[in-house]
Amino acid sequence: MVIRPDSHRSPIYGDNVVSTSQPLAAQAGLTILSRGGNAIDAAIATAITLTVVEPTMNGIGSDAFCIVWDGTQLHGLNASGKYPKDWNYKDFAQNQAMPSVGWASISVPGAVSAWVELSRRFGCMDFEKLFEPAIHYATKGFLVSSIISDQWHQQLHRFDQFKEFQRIFTARGKAPQPGDRFYLPDHGDSLRQIASTHGESFYRGELANRMVEDSKKNHGRLSLADLHEHSSHWVDPISIKHLGLELHEMPPSGQGIATLIALGILNQFEGCTTQSSQLAQLHIEIEAMKLALHEVYSEVSDPMHMHKTVDELLSDELHSALAATICANKTLKLELHQPITSDTVYLTTADTNGMMVSFIQSNYMGFGSGVVVPNTGISLQNRAAGFSTQANHPNCVDGNKFPFHTIIPGFITSDGQPVSSFGVMGGDMQAQGHLQLFRSLAKQSLNPQSIVNAPRWKLNKDGTLLVEETFGAEIVNGLESLGHKIRKIPYGTYDFGAAQIITKGTHGYAAGSEPRRDGQAVTF
Repeated sequence: MVIRPDSHRSPIYGDNVVSTSQPLAAQAGLTILSRGGNAIDAAIATAITLTVVEPTMNGIGSDAFCIVWDGTQLHGLNASGKYPKDWNYKDFAQNQAMPSVGWASISVPGAVSAWVELSRRFGCMDFEKLFEPAIHYATKGFLVSSIISDQWHQQLHRFDQFKEFQRIFTARGKAPQPGDRFYLPDHGDSLRQIASTHGESFYRGELANRMVEDSKKNHGRLSLADLHEHSSHWVDPISIKHLGLELHEMPPSGQGIATLIALGILNQFEGCTTQSSQLAQLHIEIEAMKLALHEVYSEVSDPMHMHKTVDELLSDELHSALAATICANKTLKLELHQPITSDTVYLTTADTNGMMVSFIQSNYMGFGSGVVVPNTGISLQNRAAGFSTQANHPNCVDGNKFPFHTIIPGFITSDGQPVSSFGVMGGDMQAQGHLQLFRSLAKQSLNPQSIVNAPRWKLNKDGTLLVEETFGAEIVNGLESLGHKIRKIPYGTYDFGAAQIITKGTHGYAAGSEPRRDGQAVTF
């Protein structure tokens, strides 16, 4: 699927905004706002609807993270789950990598707990009302959009042996075509149970029992105790200042700290003549991101198991030492070993009372583990595939431990006031995308859609630097002359993630939505 560069969109402006990767989900959130809901209510409704209309990226069995501006301050919500207690390192000591399908790849899913906790603390509408759009599309059907159809086709080969997956997510073994109507009635029934019990069925009731029963039948080790003991938890976002703005990310076990480390390294170069040209700035930006990712892949895990603290990773001393290794006229040779992949949905909302929400939800690799709990439509994430099997690594697999997480919501402030809620879906592109969007906003003050439309680069796992072909030839040639191994990629491919963004202005909001995906920003 390739999108022409001249298909760029324009920003939208309004007092109440939703931006996400699927139009029906965006409009579901806007409907909630129009009925008197706030930005939290809209975010929850959008997230729930995305489990139906974009099942290729997320589901009821996802994890989620959220940053909320409540009108006065920021709050972070971590709704990821731990690995079941009965697994341990010895179960995987002989593996080169963790399983990516089946029950061994599943940690406790947290998205449902995010919906419940966000509604409890900040919502103003009845919880059950937030499920109505999703249940409608699950039971009455929805028309599959183009790029989601393409992703659906690309992912089916991973799940040939999963009968319930085939029953729920294929039509006689085939993925839907664009414009086909698709139904998820079992999914709708589960959403009704979650809505009516405020999530209790999922963690302590009928749905919990069904998950554990299927786990036992298929050599998994998920227990009722694992589900009962799960809870999402509020955390303080971590941040760093750069170019007059402050970027806020969720703390580990997520990779958002990589963007902060990169910005800390770039702070060491502010005012330096080696940044005098666009090429020089871009080179140093790429090298800073390379160093940050190398640090994060080596150190970040469940915070209870990290060798370095967050304060150490965000220290000026570390950033200065890393900056000193960057050379203005050649590239660093660093291998990025983390075998990250990810398929994710991101959404952002804002309302006329000043509340803004940055929310991300994911099954990790596409549909996730391939496990669909029988007669529920619940597709479970495979987040435990993000563990390491190296015994001395902070992210080494073990029971009752959070795996390394890729999904990261972002938020930008200036002098303690909101500037932007944003995110970039896509595995190891997420932290890199955060850096690029943040720097564009800080340096150029472009409208949000222009920032999203702009060409991107990506440090790839094989050591190459991917660049969208819409980058100018002079810049690409200059990067090659500095030693970057360039691979040009057509604009609109999946390599460069997908962004959604809202910016706060004097009179209201502006928003942009990823032209490389099906979604949209909507407002009234």
